[in-house]
Amino acid sequence: MSRWRAGLRQVARYPSAVAGAAIVVLLVALAVYTVIAIPYGEALERWRGGEVWQRYPVNAGPVWADRLLGGDRPATFTVSAAEAQRSVEAFPGGRRISIPLDFRFEAGDFPSEVSVFIEAEYERRAPFVRLAWETPDGRRIPLGSYQSGREERIALSQDWALQRRLGAPAHVGLFAAPNGNGPPVVETGDYRLIADAIVFEEDADISADLVVYGQVHGLAGTDHQRRSLLLALLWGTPVALAFGLIATVGTTVTTLIVAAVGVWYRGWVDGLIQRLTEVNMILPILPVLVMVGTLYSTSIWVILGVVIALGIFSASVKMYRAMLLPIREAPYIEAAQAYGASNARIIFRYMIPRILPVLIPTFVTLIPTFVFLEASLAVLGLGDPALPTWGKLLNDAQNQSALYHGYFYWVLEPAALLMLTGLGFAMLGFALDRVFNPRLRSL
Repeated sequence: MSRWRAGLRQVARYPSAVAGAAIVVLLVALAVYTVIAIPYGEALERWRGGEVWQRYPVNAGPVWADRLLGGDRPATFTVSAAEAQRSVEAFPGGRRISIPLDFRFEAGDFPSEVSVFIEAEYERRAPFVRLAWETPDGRRIPLGSYQSGREERIALSQDWALQRRLGAPAHVGLFAAPNGNGPPVVETGDYRLIADAIVFEEDADISADLVVYGQVHGLAGTDHQRRSLLLALLWGTPVALAFGLIATVGTTVTTLIVAAVGVWYRGWVDGLIQRLTEVNMILPILPVLVMVGTLYSTSIWVILGVVIALGIFSASVKMYRAMLLPIREAPYIEAAQAYGASNARIIFRYMIPRILPVLIPTFVTLIPTFVFLEASLAVLGLGDPALPTWGKLLNDAQNQSALYHGYFYWVLEPAALLMLTGLGFAMLGFALDRVFNPRLRSL
């Protein structure tokens, strides 16, 4: 234990090790928080569900990036009927419900869309809704009449009749100041949407929410399906770390055991292990994984199993063999044989533990290798389609030509997390190598 404490004190002497450890701890904490705050089943349901994202804008950048560059583009906001002072007027056979939705608009640009979400409660006859818009300068613009279902989305920005009357899409015409034939200019101030509904049953009711979609949204922005990229960025962290850690443990442990068995038994056992290793060394792992993903399955568990299987007889077998050969001839191994230690005890208690400290840096630096491998497969379209991951974000961005359309955040955010992961483990691994590798201690 004192040896390990001394090693940790030596690691703390390197600023790069401290910085790398801080990055790794931050990523692990983010992964733990994500799994607790957004359970796996909920994350998959939210990522797949289209209705969840209906109140999010399409291809909106992050708010902080716009503000950092001095922009004033609008963010998405909702005006709920729960906050409105609704009025109810009864008449024979039904009621008239008026819902005024007041809000203040002060952004420097037009929204990207405007929609009204209506929820109605009735038994037989659907309510009738008439919408009107009031601007800060006192203009009243009728938006049309609709017969509402139980859950209805009225996309004003896609109403072509309203667009012809306004001379522009609704999200522009409704927020534009009257300036003749000049280009539209945003009119800031207090707006109101009035939803006048007629319900034809005594127990019927209705509510309306106004959603003004912004050009920016949240911490990470949205994609072409209105999904918040923050969900994929968060859940990509535990997926990447788990894949990298499991693959590293699986390949390192099995390879070390195989090398130790070959060194101890020698003869045909060692010869067979070396021949299998040499054959496996010439197999290109990425094309094999592409073939498995194309012809069999893109499940992350299948890919993980193939990675571990291909890593058992990797080139590391020869490195571990070279390190274990002098240990086999050590006097304490002969002493262990003399007092009757079994072969398994000698391998697992006396040979393997001797080289574990030297393998720790290799173990740490190997984790981001598998993280990048999983992301590379996802970028090629061979990632698990059910999981929101960093590589899947990059694949979606490529398919939607995100860079061509100027959605740089869609590519830069997952790429930054991948680079941060690689940097953290690399800085920590290189520092550990200087501490545990005897040949580097004097450098």
